[in-house]
Amino acid sequence: MTRNGKIAFTAFTATVLAGTCSERAASSNTARSELPVPVLGTIAEDGMKIRIATQDRTLSATLEDSAAARSFAELLPLDLTLRDYNRTEKVADLPRRLSAEGAPAGVEPATGDIAYFAPWGNLALFYRDFGYSKGLIRLGRIDGDLSALISRESVSVRIERTE
Repeated sequence: MTRNGKIAFTAFTATVLAGTCSERAASSNTARSELPVPVLGTIAEDGMKIRIATQDRTLSATLEDSAAARSFAELLPLDLTLRDYNRTEKVADLPRRLSAEGAPAGVEPATGDIAYFAPWGNLALFYRDFGYSKGLIRLGRIDGDLSALISRESVSVRIERTE
């Protein structure tokens, strides 16, 4: 191939690639502009901020964007008594079952995870890591110090959205 042929081929390839990228960008921008704007009752891409208030401490947490987390958020504000379970988590019964639509078969919870155990219909706040649990759905994570949950056998909390 001659030098002029190489230049012409490179220019043609660049034009084709630029057109393909422009089409993808345009369709991507269209798709983004058609996405709904987050409103109360939905969870933004970066999560919904909540607080878990005990008698003497307030913990910050973030809910994930999932059907189960949205279902949980609909219950807030919520007053619960969390009981210790297996020296690993604090649990409480919820007033109704949450949606498990699109949830994995189970998860391996880590310290700070907020989860829903679908078979029993209860909330679990993990203060220690635990092994894979079938039927467990992660709802979100607690940010920071968990000592307010660990120090007592049971603890009364109010869980609510933050503004």
